[in-house]
Amino acid sequence: MKRTHAPFAAIALACALALPASAATDTAQAIAAKLLDRLDAGQYDQAETMFNAQMQQHVPTDKLKAVWQSLPPAGKRDEPQLSQQDGVQVIKQTLHRGSTAWTFTVEVDAQGKVSGMFVQPQQNAAPIPAVPVDAGYSEREVTVGAEGHPLGGTLAMPKGNGPFPVVVLVHGSGPQNREATVGPNHLFTDIARGLAAQGIAVLRYEKRTRARPQDFKDGIITIDGETTDDAVAAVKALATMPGVDAKRIFVFGHSLGAMMAPRIATRAGNVAGVIELSGPSRKLVDIIPYQQRYMAKLQGKSDDPQTLAAVAKAEADIAAIRGNARPDATALGMRVDYWRSVDAVDPVADNKALRVPVLLLHGDRDFQVPMEDWTTLQRAFGNNKRFAMKLYPSLNHMGIAGTGTPSVAEYAQPGHVDSGLIADVATWIKAH
Repeated sequence: MKRTHAPFAAIALACALALPASAATDTAQAIAAKLLDRLDAGQYDQAETMFNAQMQQHVPTDKLKAVWQSLPPAGKRDEPQLSQQDGVQVIKQTLHRGSTAWTFTVEVDAQGKVSGMFVQPQQNAAPIPAVPVDAGYSEREVTVGAEGHPLGGTLAMPKGNGPFPVVVLVHGSGPQNREATVGPNHLFTDIARGLAAQGIAVLRYEKRTRARPQDFKDGIITIDGETTDDAVAAVKALATMPGVDAKRIFVFGHSLGAMMAPRIATRAGNVAGVIELSGPSRKLVDIIPYQQRYMAKLQGKSDDPQTLAAVAKAEADIAAIRGNARPDATALGMRVDYWRSVDAVDPVADNKALRVPVLLLHGDRDFQVPMEDWTTLQRAFGNNKRFAMKLYPSLNHMGIAGTGTPSVAEYAQPGHVDSGLIADVATWIKAH
């Protein structure tokens, strides 16, 4: 659920790192082109020689290979665009792969080494559609977030006489906008408008790591500063807004947001129920080796020595997180103290401690949080009357229907959150 292991959104292979200035032999554009040529030719060892030391540490050859081979077949490349940020040259380029378009970003340091590389499904260039004139709801801008650090948001409000029940949407991992945009898809837009059309107000807001990264300028991020605190503040703000029923506020979390939803509800103290879509049952770091094995299986490389080494490295990082590693050390591509804050969250225990109704939702085609987690949740809560559970055979991690073997490339295909899932959520909310 962080950027380096592609858990819940776009793939991002490393963070940008600026190094002291000196002359580089090749232009940044030429370096990016050479890197692409090697990746598309399957020359992953040679591609890695172009990385600086930090990139080589965080993106070993096996991970680079697994990610690149998960993409659709290579096609046309658009002209690269060059810019500079804090002394680092940044090349952005659109890659046409299969029937989809991807944004490829390369960051080149002053020594001519690749210090960052990102590939992600291209965002939909079209704006979010306007609310239809005949819709049974309207939308307005609001401001929420922890005190002194405002975040922009959108409140979808049903038309008619309130007060209405209201839902707070909580993002999955990574820097996300209020629409929870992944490729051409806008998860939270679909959910918010689908519920609002059925008489339920919905708040969606910008995630702090996207809208205000300056709030983490010291490099220290915890799961509460990233997610919990703003969601709690949003719940409290909603309780004072006109048209909202303060006794019927629900927290709806997706992915990492689902994992955090019980903590948010407990700390807010004014929540009528919790909805969790694609939430894990295990502690988050324990899913990472599974994700690596899944990606390798797609390539037919489950027993490949590089795959086994990558999984062993991830497991060693997890042991370091849970051991005596320094808080500012790096593991799994991020600071150890961040992962320790995440590792303190136990989804099953936190759900058991709740005293409000819970709706658990999962897609059978979710390869990021697999059926193993859903089975654990069934064992824990299947006979508990406080919990309602529903599995959707055709849905993926985003709640979008699909067919075939799920992979990262599927996230670049346009779709919508399943209307049946949204209707189920509306029915459940109205019953509580």
